[in-house]
This record gives sequence, structure tokens and C-alpha cells, in this order.
Amino acid sequence: MPNSHILYSFRRCPYAMRARMGLKIAGIDYEHREVLLRDKPAEMLQASPKATVPIMVLDNGRIIDESFDIMLWALGKNDPENWLEPDTEHMLGLIKTIEGPFAQELFRYKYASFFDDSLKRGDVNLEHRDAACVYLQPYEAILANTAYLMGDAPSLADYAIFPFIRQFAAVEKQWWDKPQFPHLHKWLAHFLAAEIFTSVMQKHPLFVSSVPVEKSSAR
Repeated sequence: MPNSHILYSFRRCPYAMRARMGLKIAGIDYEHREVLLRDKPAEMLQASPKATVPIMVLDNGRIIDESFDIMLWALGKNDPENWLEPDTEHMLGLIKTIEGPFAQELFRYKYASFFDDSLKRGDVNLEHRDAACVYLQPYEAILANTAYLMGDAPSLADYAIFPFIRQFAAVEKQWWDKPQFPHLHKWLAHFLAAEIFTSVMQKHPLFVSSVPVEKSSAR
């Protein structure tokens, strides 16, 4: 019998990663529906016109289609490791910088050809890499003095942020491994090896839509 809640997800998406970690730590059971972003199932499109992962369909029909809101909803149900305990205003500021301006620079760095027709697929934009690094400097300074972003214990800030740093680090791994940011480098390595992350990165079969595809009639 399927679970009541449904999560539409894509394994490598940083937004989906952090939603899955929030659900995992809170012990929320759900039906995992792995999708291809280039071939989104009709059920997902019907659930949210945003059509971006993750999308959570609750058992009462409520739709949550923002990854951070999924984390907050899950932790509101159960927060066994006190991810929400640190100072909320400061924590939210750290998160918003990474998911906002930093992420914009990250995507323009990694997917340079999408924003510049003169570039080919796989090219990177070093100008945007440098701009992203400016946003990382305060986080490096924090981690020079504490093990985690909010002190001596991991919090929502760490788990909501590190999937984006992971994606940034993977674009030019040799460059990142020098390392450019030694404290962030150590911090990221810790979370990449954490059981909660490795567990939510297990592969799932692709969701097979039950909605028939409409075919145009031949003329």
C-alpha cells in the first residue's frame, strides 16, 4: 500500500536533496517519485504549475513546492536533532544568501552555455565563479572559528546550504580540491560522508506516469 505523502524529486538537484534530508531526519514516510526534468510526468505538472522539484503532495491534498518550506514542514512535525534551535534570524540570513545570489552565480558559472550562446555545453564562466567566491568568504570566516555554521552542532543552516556548495565544488573538482576554501572544504567533506546524506542519495527507479499521453490525430 503506497504512503500517503508523495515527493516528486530528482536525485542530483540541490533543492531536492535538502528536502529529502529534512524528511529523513523528521522520520516522515512518503512515496518517492523520481522524475526526469526533461520529461516531467503529468501528475507532477498537475500538482504544481511551477513544475520544479521538489514538490510535496501531502495526504490532505496540500501542495508544498518550495524545498525550504518542505524542510520547515517536516521539522515542525519532528526535530530530533534540534536543527531549528539556533537563532532563526541569523540562520535564515545565511541560507537566503546561498539559495539566492550565490545560487544565481553558481548556475551561471556551471551552465554558462545556457546564458551565452557563444559558449558550448560544458564550458564554465570564471567571472561568475569569482563572483560566487565573494559570497563564500563570510562562510569560510565563520568556519574558521566553529565546526558548523551556527556553532558546535549542525543545524538547519548547514543542511539547507551544503547541497549548493556541493554542486559548486563539483564543477571544477581539481580547482576546488586545492583547496580554495580550506574550512569550507573540510565542512563539506564532513556532510558528504554523513549517513543522512548518503541515505537520501540512494538511486530510485524512475516514476512511471499512469496518465496516458495524448496523441494528435493524423490528418
